[in-house]
Amino acid sequence: MTTAKDLFIIAMAPEHAVGQGDLSLALAGAELIDLVGAGAVVVDGDRIVPGGPPPDDPFLGAAAAGLSRQPPHERIEDWLWRRGRDLSAAYQAALEESGELTPRRRSRLSFGSEGLEPVDTPARRRAADRWNEKEPVLAALAAAVGIDGGRPDDGTGLGDEAVTSVVAAVHDAVMELEAVRQRRTIENAAFANVWRGP
Repeated sequence: MTTAKDLFIIAMAPEHAVGQGDLSLALAGAELIDLVGAGAVVVDGDRIVPGGPPPDDPFLGAAAAGLSRQPPHERIEDWLWRRGRDLSAAYQAALEESGELTPRRRSRLSFGSEGLEPVDTPARRRAADRWNEKEPVLAALAAAVGIDGGRPDDGTGLGDEAVTSVVAAVHDAVMELEAVRQRRTIENAAFANVWRGP
């Protein structure tokens, strides 16, 4: 079980409406934090330096395999954008294939077009336990995508400089994505006004 999988399960709750782009960036950050914790990477300033072998998890293995092994190593923010591309869809597909997601019984759709929810499995219960215990890393990543439940998102309690750097980079990337969305909305509105004419 990984932090990214726990985060994905928490984000699937009906009361949480999380954009897939935001969630993908946070999932990439969660993977990086797990790689740091396993000693598979070292964060040196804002760079990701490969270390030992990754944990035995297909997503973490793929994340580690995609790391730049030549200096200058990749910046955290650049890696989040590259690794995060469509990552939430990949997690969704993997959990559906393993039977850990099922169609939601309610008519209200808050995630994706299919309305899925986690099956009651040990993995879901573990994610819920981490969430209910306000585990700092999971809470900070959730806060980055707008799931806060009253939890602070200032990085307090993370206890590790590398983890704090990754969480800060996730926050910055999500804010940058939101700025891009707002700019496109403004541009589209301006174009629509020009198209309609005076």
